[in-house]
Amino acid sequence: MTETRNETRGASVIVNVLDVLRCFTVQNPVVGVTEIAEQVGLHKSSVSRILATLEQERVVDRDEETRKYRLGVGLIAIAGPLLANLDVRQVAYPLLEALREATGETAVLNIWDGSESISVEQLPSTHLVKHTSVMGSRYRSGLSATVQVFLAHEDPERRAELITSGEIDLAGTSPAEYEARLDLVRERGYAVNYGETSAEEVGVAAGILDHRGELVACAMTAAPYYRIGTDELAQLCSSTRITARRISTRLGYQSEG
Repeated sequence: MTETRNETRGASVIVNVLDVLRCFTVQNPVVGVTEIAEQVGLHKSSVSRILATLEQERVVDRDEETRKYRLGVGLIAIAGPLLANLDVRQVAYPLLEALREATGETAVLNIWDGSESISVEQLPSTHLVKHTSVMGSRYRSGLSATVQVFLAHEDPERRAELITSGEIDLAGTSPAEYEARLDLVRERGYAVNYGETSAEEVGVAAGILDHRGELVACAMTAAPYYRIGTDELAQLCSSTRITARRISTRLGYQSEG
């Protein structure tokens, strides 16, 4: 019973915090404690405590002259990953279409959730025989092309943690060999899965960088193994890398080279 009451109270606190944040609008960007209390139906002391906590986390800022509050940059940091993913999906779509047309194969957009690569967009090949997957599919095989790209850009300590914990399946590859493989991915700017996770599939992935130079997604081309020889693989690598670079440019990334 105590646990249930605590869960209910916790949910209620979260609802109150969200109600307070909703008081900040485009029409009324600066709001005081009394106004918020009246809108959400809470005592002013409760509103003050909520705002004090949010101010500590920079989710709201207080104007020293008026003593009123406005939304702070901390909220942008919280929403940043979501906004980046939504932006990259919108920006990437027409370029993924061009990638599909150039290669004739399936073009895919993946994002990283910290331990898995997730497909968030897919434009199937126009061929009768094609390689596709269910939207939202998650990948944690270290031999997956997108996983290689994401791990190649991951913080070294986090990458080592994922590998040693077994969260990333190296499929018999030693950690040292795998790190060498990731070094190559970073050097050439793309990764290849040539029938390694499935004898019937080839995947080529390249990283997409935003205006900060941070990896936010991967562009990938997926194709049936039987259709991809040496020359076709080289074409997939070139086209996928160029597409990722173009998406990055549209996101504001400026190459140093």
